[in-house]
Amino acid sequence: MTINASVPQKLYLLPLSFSTVPAGAGRTLEMVSGSYLIETSANKHILIDSGFPSDVPRAPEMPPAEQEKNVIEHLSDLDLRPNDIDMLICTHFDVDHAGYHDAFTHAEFIVQRTHYELARSGHPRFAAARAHWDHPALRYRMVDGDAEILPGLTLLETSGHTTGHQSVLLHLPQTGPVLLAIDAVMMQQAFTPDRRAWPVDENEEQLRASTRKLLAIVEHEHVNLVIFGHDGHQWQTLQKAPEYYA
Repeated sequence: MTINASVPQKLYLLPLSFSTVPAGAGRTLEMVSGSYLIETSANKHILIDSGFPSDVPRAPEMPPAEQEKNVIEHLSDLDLRPNDIDMLICTHFDVDHAGYHDAFTHAEFIVQRTHYELARSGHPRFAAARAHWDHPALRYRMVDGDAEILPGLTLLETSGHTTGHQSVLLHLPQTGPVLLAIDAVMMQQAFTPDRRAWPVDENEEQLRASTRKLLAIVEHEHVNLVIFGHDGHQWQTLQKAPEYYA
């Protein structure tokens, strides 16, 4: 498969579930879980993450999900099947991001080498979805640090949430630069240089360094849109499939 002649043309946001989380003092936090689909000028399809698996029970501390719709159903609504996905960018292997990877056996998977090696070593954090991201039929390409996958699509190494986490920067013909922060910055309110880590984050020092890196990219690249990985409030304001950003 060759998609090097392609450039990004469309970005679809695929909301997989919404949930409301208690935030103390009578407050709540709206959370979203999502995947992303990029369509290129050569009619190639690149999926970013695949969502929570159907065969893994949610942990008791996880809020019940609302408005659930899995990535396969989203693709079907766009007249796409799993075999139509040419590439799957793995931001990381947390259970809510890697649960349908094994449905995309025709795709090339791209992951940071440090993250893949950590997960394959048996780290318990990634065990819940291992049957899906470590399926023997999947073909992985390792990258080391920031990597331009094709013109207008760059992976950004953003460790902190976990080792080898990656965010995505893409340039669209009309919208311009778009930054998918994924879990490097889950909520818009955390997009600050001196942010604090959450319990789900692995390393606060790396998390802050990655956040500052993304802030600098937003300024340097004149990014028009930053999408935060789990910010349900922001996602309510965004265009979602079948609508798209062009």
